[in-house]
Amino acid sequence: MPYTTKQHQAILNCLSRRAEEALTAADLAEDLRRAGSPVGLATIYRQLEKLEKLGRIHKVSTEEGAFYQYCPHPAEGRDCFLLRCEACGRIVHLDCSHLRELYTHLETDHHFRIDPRRTVLTGLCGACAEKEAVHGNN
Repeated sequence: MPYTTKQHQAILNCLSRRAEEALTAADLAEDLRRAGSPVGLATIYRQLEKLEKLGRIHKVSTEEGAFYQYCPHPAEGRDCFLLRCEACGRIVHLDCSHLRELYTHLETDHHFRIDPRRTVLTGLCGACAEKEAVHGNN
């Protein structure tokens, strides 16, 4: 098990507690400050980079900046990926084995290997799609 610091564990715990959300480094800094464990932004970014390399979190780069989300199953080879709603910006973490067929097809027939841990599919979440349908914007 790799050596972890108090800051590393505090950041991972914060992300884990808010696993349903994608957070910015500033969000994490604020949460940690409110919890009585202030951590500087430079340290947060360093720890986020380490956590991403370990497969503990997903990093999503958007027009608004980078967001980070806890990954409950960091083992490599898992078919986890993210869905990002283009309307509300919500990011949902999924673990779905059904994509394995698509990954295999792309690698075998098109000679392109997908990195499931860095895959982000964009579209509309159910709530935003429903709003759009009600307003006749489909």
